[in-house]
Formats: sequence, structure tokens, C-alpha cells
Amino acid sequence: MRPHRDDGPYGDHGPQRDDGPARRDWRDVLTDATDLAVLGIVLTLAALPVLTAAAAVAAASAAVHDRYTVGSWPSARENLTRYGRALLPGAGVSVLAVAALGLLAVDVAALAGGRVPGGAPLLLVTVAVTAALAGYAALVVVEVGRRGGRGWRDAARAAAGACRTHPGTWAAAGGAVTVAALLAVLITPVALPILAGYVVAALHAVARRVVFTPVGQS
Repeated sequence: MRPHRDDGPYGDHGPQRDDGPARRDWRDVLTDATDLAVLGIVLTLAALPVLTAAAAVAAASAAVHDRYTVGSWPSARENLTRYGRALLPGAGVSVLAVAALGLLAVDVAALAGGRVPGGAPLLLVTVAVTAALAGYAALVVVEVGRRGGRGWRDAARAAAGACRTHPGTWAAAGGAVTVAALLAVLITPVALPILAGYVVAALHAVARRVVFTPVGQS
């Protein structure tokens, strides 16, 4: 009879190891929530001069992309480098975005107030078009982040291709922006910067499994 060998509580085979991914607990969730809140605050401060808004969004999008692909946030130096590099190319994007938002806001306000003929049907069409444009812009932001915070023109072409080949993702991005806009109206203004960080993260989550291909390429 073979003598019994005491190998500890796990028997002859040693400890049973779980080779799967480590489970996230509430501390990880809290850390991510705090990081995104800080990201939103920094994004808002960096975008205050208006002309720097696109650069701030590009750097924030690139940071979120790094967090959910590499597994860690970029360094402060890397964020500043991306922000500075995006300032000049992003100035024109900022002007275009502000002008488009202003025109759409005036249009919706005029229709809602009855100052323009068309009534509710035209208002619904305008809101739908606005949501579609917002979804496209959101995908552009995601693609800019994937490119390290640069390449707005190429990102715009790639996002247009994604809208054509993945209309569901386009609609989801537009829905995410619409929900964010409603929340921005409902919550206290002090919380708006925090919301910004969560919106960027939500857009990356929506488009996470979609590979953008520019229009005309297969």
C-alpha cells in the first residue's frame, strides 16, 4: 500500500489555478468612473477657447482608445503632445462644428416655436437629420481617437464608410449622442464636464467591434 502523501489542501495536483481573465470588482469600476470624470473635466477646460474644442476632443478620444485597447491611460505628456499636435488641424473643425450646431439649434428652435411653417412633421424630420449627423460626427470622433488624435479628413472618410456598411452602429452612435443631449438638459450644469468623459467612452463602446473602411474601399 502506497503511503499517503500530504501535499496540502490541494492534494497531489497542487493548487488549482484559474487561467481566465481576472474579474473586475467594484474598485475597478469606481476607478474607471473617476478616471472618466476627470477626463471630462479636463476635456471641457481644454475646449473652453472654442477653437481648441476639436483638439481637446481628439486627445480625449485617443486617451479612451488607449485605455480600452492597451489597458492603461496615456501619460500626461502624451496627452499634451496629442493636444498640441491637434490644435492647428482642429481649429477649422471646431469652427465648422460650432457653425453647424448653431444653425441646427436655430432651425429646431424656430420650428418648435412655430415661427417657420411645417409644424410637427418638419420638426421631426429635422430632429432625425440632426441625430443622423450627430451619429456620423460621433463615429468621426472615434476614428480620430483610433488614429492617435489626428487625421480628421481621413477619419471623416472612414466614418462615412462605416455609416454605409454598418447602419446599426451609425444609428446607435446617433442614439448615444441624443441621450447625452437630453441628459445635458436635465442635469445640473456643474455635472456637464463629467458627462463629457462618459459620452466619449460610450461612443468608443458603441463602435468597438466595427472596423472603419473609407468609402470606395473594400
